[in-house]
Amino acid sequence: MKKIIVSICVIGLLQSCIVSTATKVVTGVAKLGYKTVKGTVKGVSWAVSKAKGKIDEDRIDGTWKIVGVYKGDFEAFTNDPNPESSFESECVEGFDQIIFNSKKSKYKPVHCNTEKVSWEKYDFEFGKNPLTKEKENYLKINSSNYISIIDINNKTMILEGALIPKQAFSGGKLYLLEKIK
Repeated sequence: MKKIIVSICVIGLLQSCIVSTATKVVTGVAKLGYKTVKGTVKGVSWAVSKAKGKIDEDRIDGTWKIVGVYKGDFEAFTNDPNPESSFESECVEGFDQIIFNSKKSKYKPVHCNTEKVSWEKYDFEFGKNPLTKEKENYLKINSSNYISIIDINNKTMILEGALIPKQAFSGGKLYLLEKIK
């Protein structure tokens, strides 16, 4: 009888340890999830941590749809308790997009899928960005425009800088793009 009572007590103790450990793991994962993703726009998440190290240039290749613009820089975004997208597209049909051809180091912004815009040359670099003075991945467009690549994956890309002049004049500096091709 003593063995059965001791066995039940041991099982109860182990079960409570497992439950408390599982609770700690879930809480830790929830905190980690909050630190790596902050808000969504149309189901696309804004990342809040900069890419560590050099990004492969081929990752920017393709057609990217602009789905969000944050009025402020990356530092203001990370400190904002409730960041929201302030992007309002003027497109009745279609959407604003940017097409990157990494093999030729060229890109072109296309307004509402219709405007014919010529290709512009860029330099993809990893090092000390002359504007931010930080070591990061960035695009050098012309000789004076620097666009920081905050984060990129196979679905989204976040860029910081004067990417779209019309948005930059109204304070937009952080751009969320979704890959469509």
